[in-house]
Amino acid sequence: MVQPIQRAAVIGSGVMGAAIAAHLAGAGIHCLLLDLVPARLTEAEAKKGLTLEHPAVRNRLAVDAIARLKKTKPAPLYSEAFAARITPGNLEDDLPKLAGVDWIIEVVVERLDVKRELLGRIEKVWKPGTIVSSNTSGISINEMVASCGSEFKRHFLGTHFFNPPRYMKLLEIIPGETTDPEIVSYMHGFCERRLGKGVVVAKDTPNFIANRIGTYGLLVTLRNMMELGYTVEEVDAVTGPALGRPKSATFRTLDLVGLDTFVHVAANVHGQTAATAEKDVFSAPDVLGRMVDRGWIGEKQGQGFYKKVKTESGTQIQALRFDTMEYEPVRKVSSASLEAAKAVKGAGNKIKALLGTKDRYSELAWNTLKPVLLYSAHKLGEIADSIADIDNAMKWGFNWELGPFEVWDEIGLVKAAQRMEAEGDVLPEWVRVWIDAGHTSFYEQRNDQRFYAHGGAWSELETPAEHISLRRLKQQNKVVLSKPGASLIDIGDGVACLEFHSPNNAIGADILTMIQQSVEEVRRNYRGLVIANEGRHFCVGANVMLLLMEAQEEEWDEIDLIIRQFQNTMLTLKRLEKPVVAAPHQMTLGGGVEACLPADKIIFSAETYFGLVETGVGLIPAGGGCKEMALRSSRMAGSTDADLQAFVNSYFETIAMAKVSTSGHDTKRIGYMGPRDSVIINQDRRVYEAKMAVLEMDRAGYEPMEEERIRVVGEPGKAVMQLGAYTMQLGNYISDHDRLIANKLAHVLAGGNVPANSLVSEQYMLDLEREAFLSLCGEPKTQARMQHMLAKGKPLRN
Repeated sequence: MVQPIQRAAVIGSGVMGAAIAAHLAGAGIHCLLLDLVPARLTEAEAKKGLTLEHPAVRNRLAVDAIARLKKTKPAPLYSEAFAARITPGNLEDDLPKLAGVDWIIEVVVERLDVKRELLGRIEKVWKPGTIVSSNTSGISINEMVASCGSEFKRHFLGTHFFNPPRYMKLLEIIPGETTDPEIVSYMHGFCERRLGKGVVVAKDTPNFIANRIGTYGLLVTLRNMMELGYTVEEVDAVTGPALGRPKSATFRTLDLVGLDTFVHVAANVHGQTAATAEKDVFSAPDVLGRMVDRGWIGEKQGQGFYKKVKTESGTQIQALRFDTMEYEPVRKVSSASLEAAKAVKGAGNKIKALLGTKDRYSELAWNTLKPVLLYSAHKLGEIADSIADIDNAMKWGFNWELGPFEVWDEIGLVKAAQRMEAEGDVLPEWVRVWIDAGHTSFYEQRNDQRFYAHGGAWSELETPAEHISLRRLKQQNKVVLSKPGASLIDIGDGVACLEFHSPNNAIGADILTMIQQSVEEVRRNYRGLVIANEGRHFCVGANVMLLLMEAQEEEWDEIDLIIRQFQNTMLTLKRLEKPVVAAPHQMTLGGGVEACLPADKIIFSAETYFGLVETGVGLIPAGGGCKEMALRSSRMAGSTDADLQAFVNSYFETIAMAKVSTSGHDTKRIGYMGPRDSVIINQDRRVYEAKMAVLEMDRAGYEPMEEERIRVVGEPGKAVMQLGAYTMQLGNYISDHDRLIANKLAHVLAGGNVPANSLVSEQYMLDLEREAFLSLCGEPKTQARMQHMLAKGKPLRN
């Protein structure tokens, strides 16, 4: 039996080690963070009279690393409070403490001799049964423990986190020759379920899966560029979204990674492969060496393939020209093939459009794509046993929308193979055999099951039961109701899911109508309702374009009707006699928040950026957001016998300043997390966990929410909030229009001009919201803010 992981230790407090410790802490795992004992005092330590024997000095590296976690952007911690779960220490005093943990992760410098020496020290204090892993990005797992005992080897494996660990989904697990298969299986499930990772199993080969293929692809692209005379901008225009890859494409990605790091990764394969052709590819071009020598290594040094230059008119982005090794302003790139790719949706369609519209950019796309497809196929069996693991590694580690074998299917397996052979390329033997057997794809969908090519036959691609796919359910005709903006889907066991799928999942009349219809359907035929979707973001708010148009036409009755419909719909959802669970993810703003607040429970994805941000467009929440915050204030003050004004002031500040959580956990800090709400790290399990929560409430005998009377601070409390806004204005922190919006917000949150501690109804509060919203819609400066947000995608301060 593998002992469950409850405590961990991370050895090495550098950027990666500290970030892994932060991610473990975010998953609720307490861990030690150990590093070397410093050899000399800092100037500050010497001034304090400390010696090298003082604990503060001996633990300094780990202590400083934990402090940096709270300041680093993007934040490695879901919540700064989680830093308390990390205990600093050092490798001389605290090594024996490793006997008290269940998982030890080595994250020290990428040198085999250093890792071997450290693992030998760990083995001396190691408690039998404890799992030990290395976060190496490419050093041999077997060679690291060559001198260790057999039992230690059984519990040792590679766990390669991608940087930054909080945000990158991929985790490569690399078993050694004698790693216990039960431990591999346990770690696969633990890292997926508890840490929220997409796990692939890699072979113990240089750079494993993602970095092996990704580095190969980048080097091939660079050589094509230099041989055929393309510019940095041209390559990035082709190898970004047009090819189903991130906007950072090739050279922006290299700048972010760091050219020094990239050259090291390439050299790792170059030094360990015997194949001449492969060795040649992994020999970094001279231009990279020249750039590293000059310190032009990318983002961390301010310049690489790109750099920002300040000009009189602002900031100018410049790109490197390889022929002169000088920078010039970035030039706009356009062509028929690139425009064809932009005109269609979906990565597969974009790639087909790019390749199918013949010009010099489609030629570049083919010349960079073809070698990657062939290389991935040639490496099957060497770097991984499954094409699915190779595809997932590239999607999760490099943010490709499609893995190489999925791309091959999209452009046509047979057609692409014929073109490759016509151009003199040799297909891997297994691909030729597969095609000769009559197969036309690497993947095949049969009803609700997906199969992939494996060992010359079809093998079922197993999907965990906890990964409920709304897309797949729709393919299985599980849609109960549907409109262009939303659908109601049967997700099994008597539970339905309301899915938004309008542009940006913005809430308009179409979605509101679907919510009303879904409530009626669930009331009649289901045990409860989940609100979730698989869009890039859960919901960015209401349809601002529609509101602006109505305001500019002075159609006040129409706006009043829209807001009434929104409010009534949210009340209907709140009063449903069946349990409702919302499962938001990523950007959940404005109306998206108000669509979640009526739920009995919210299950936040760890990466949820949640906030009522209406002040950014010159408005206030009017779909029940203000009412719900006033209700929460009333509940909290009533249950703690505390000062109601303090709670209302807190929500006033949060809404007025359009604060947004930095994670699902951070919703607690800014007051949006309720006592029933929770956070889940593995986003793939959101719909499943929401469904389980619905069923649990149903089994327990669900009782719907009854309307509550809201105790409000009234006119005196409004004066307190408005005084705060006036003080901010005097200090030039906010504009006149900001103060006007704040005064309207204060009026609503206070319950209007009623005596302090008055009890009011929810409908009364909704009427105040709507009145304030309507009056702000008529303000020219609010309309200017709405216009600016639609045009620029960011708030206007006027």
